[in-house]
Amino acid sequence: MMWQLSFLLLLLLLRRGALGKPSPDAGPHGQGRVHQAAPLSEAPHDDAHGNFQYDHEAFLGREVAKEFDQLSPEESQARLGRIVDRMDRAGDGDGWVSLAELRSWIAHTQQRHIRDSVSAAWDTYDTDRDGRVGWEELRNATYGHYAPGEEFHDVEDAETYKKMLARDERRFRVADQDGDSMATREELTAFLHPEEFPHMRDIVIAETLEDLDKNKDGYVQVEEYILDGNEVGHWVLPPSQDQPLVEANHLLHESDTDKDGRLSKAEILGNWNMFVGSQATNYGEDLTRHHDEL
Repeated sequence: MMWQLSFLLLLLLLRRGALGKPSPDAGPHGQGRVHQAAPLSEAPHDDAHGNFQYDHEAFLGREVAKEFDQLSPEESQARLGRIVDRMDRAGDGDGWVSLAELRSWIAHTQQRHIRDSVSAAWDTYDTDRDGRVGWEELRNATYGHYAPGEEFHDVEDAETYKKMLARDERRFRVADQDGDSMATREELTAFLHPEEFPHMRDIVIAETLEDLDKNKDGYVQVEEYILDGNEVGHWVLPPSQDQPLVEANHLLHESDTDKDGRLSKAEILGNWNMFVGSQATNYGEDLTRHHDEL
């Protein structure tokens, strides 16, 4: 069934491309409507042949790996030691790294791109610098200032932009859980990255159905394929394996020399080549950056 859904997606993309109209797939923030969980790394998981690139990228994040490759072994180990201390402090601070602490760290590093994108957006949208982003601020920063009733009178295909605006406002209202029309950083994150939040699932599915349901009957039809809302939900936001937990288990299994179910700093440093090598520089930067951690 998965290959059929992939083929279905290809047909839908080709059909929309042939129309030559502004794609409703991407709103003003350029987000597609199909949200697959990104793998921890595109590299093969090939520890048996001494290729630890997957583990490096899973543990440290992809961008950091490229920079960390340039470090000396001594600097790599020194930075890894500081990371170990932070993992423990973020947990129970008992001097050991547990499976839960290791999993939390991996999940945290994999979310760096989201945190960075929200930080950049925050500077754009919080125009009055009051520490919150109101709907009016976001709308004006995204679409420009218009007098009531004159929205998009000066742009081509105004109706498309009006629909985008309406959809963004609806998504903002769902993300704004306390209903005060002012987004906290967490609420803005839910608006910009709804696929990451369970309470945003229905709005992502609704937007997808609107994009794909051409005859507005509540179903997606392409040739002999018919998908209802629930099926679209599994396609757009498929149940995913807990990848950080899988990788944390793997790293613990490979490094836990005394088999006590936890990792000491010495055990991690003793297997440093598996942990670091591709992405540790950002970890070094993280040690001095001040933003939400784990």
